[in-house]
Amino acid sequence: MHITLKGKTALVGGSSGGIGKAVAIQLAESGASVTLMSHSEAKLKSIVAGLPTDQGQTHHYLVVNFSDFDGYKKIISNYFESNSADILVNNTQGPAAGNTLEKQVPEYQEAFDLLFKTVVFTTELALKHMMKNKWGRIINAASVSVKEPLSYLALSNTIRAAVVTWAKSLASDVGEHNITVNSILTGYFDTDRIHQLNAKKAEQQGISHEDVRSDMEAKVPVKRIGDPKEFGYLAAFLASDQAGYITGTQIPIDGGLLKSL
Repeated sequence: MHITLKGKTALVGGSSGGIGKAVAIQLAESGASVTLMSHSEAKLKSIVAGLPTDQGQTHHYLVVNFSDFDGYKKIISNYFESNSADILVNNTQGPAAGNTLEKQVPEYQEAFDLLFKTVVFTTELALKHMMKNKWGRIINAASVSVKEPLSYLALSNTIRAAVVTWAKSLASDVGEHNITVNSILTGYFDTDRIHQLNAKKAEQQGISHEDVRSDMEAKVPVKRIGDPKEFGYLAAFLASDQAGYITGTQIPIDGGLLKSL
């Protein structure tokens, strides 16, 4: 099977590093013209400069702060006034770690703005072109914690679960327009985010960062942490014509970590 996204445009959130960067690279390598979004202009410039253009692609970037919803709305609204996206990858940085006893209502509101409102608002704008064109792909980067909550990620557990249920509802509403909506449930991947979380665990437990990682790897049936490229491969498939009959799903990519069906 050969996946080609030639002639398609993609908008990828949180793409200056980690799984967002991997997705952007894979979409570009598959032929799509990609616009990256992140707060780090230096990183975005560097990544865009290295993306392939051998299939006529043109690549761009947007400097955004997902944590500032009002500011984000202005930037993304301006973008969609003269641009469109056939493929939308909703992905942001994660909220602060902590259990339910450590979090209060204002922090849940901040996480809601970061993880939910940015996703819904961006999707609303992208859908106008997709519905007119009778083709679209919406891919949400979520987490395995929506199925099996992680005690130290109360904010992420809660709000990402809302994103996944919203996406399931949206899939039913837009399916007749040849638009698919899928959520990828991310397991342990070798990203800055997981290094930060592991550092906090190590400090709390009084053990080394290496011991935290080894324990994490031991919990995964394939006995390793995921490579962000592997996330990119799945995203590229879901963005393709070959995945046109896959919608409303929540697909784990976790090396078998989840114990639930």
